Amino acid sequence: MTWVFWALLSALFAAATALLAKVGVAGIDSNLATAIRTSVILVFTWAIAIGMEKHNGLAQIGRRGWVFLVLSGVCTGLSWLCYFRALQMGPASSVAPVDKLSVVLVILGAWLFLGEHLTPMKIGGASLITIGAVVLAFA
Repeated sequence: MTWVFWALLSALFAAATALLAKVGVAGIDSNLATAIRTSVILVFTWAIAIGMEKHNGLAQIGRRGWVFLVLSGVCTGLSWLCYFRALQMGPASSVAPVDKLSVVLVILGAWLFLGEHLTPMKIGGASLITIGAVVLAFA
């Protein structure tokens, strides 16, 4: 199984997340809904890590790894809080495309901070994603 397989599964589950969350946040504070979702994820992912005996690798994580994983976790939490609030306020079919502008931001960030190449194809693709997100969100 290649990265494409896992990325497609990720997209499938992300779509299910948006649809299920839209129904789930109805009549509930979006921050509380995010806390519930996060609690489920916490239990679920630790169960997998422990069940596959990957928790033993905690000792091998260096300081730099911890710092960046914690910062990534903070960003994830902030993203989810904002996403659930947006879902509560707007239609899922508009919120999800705007959320996917993160793809464009990752491409730019990877170029600026990680030294990844910004090819004409990536620029074109990012432009199409941006245009598509705007059209879908505001049409």
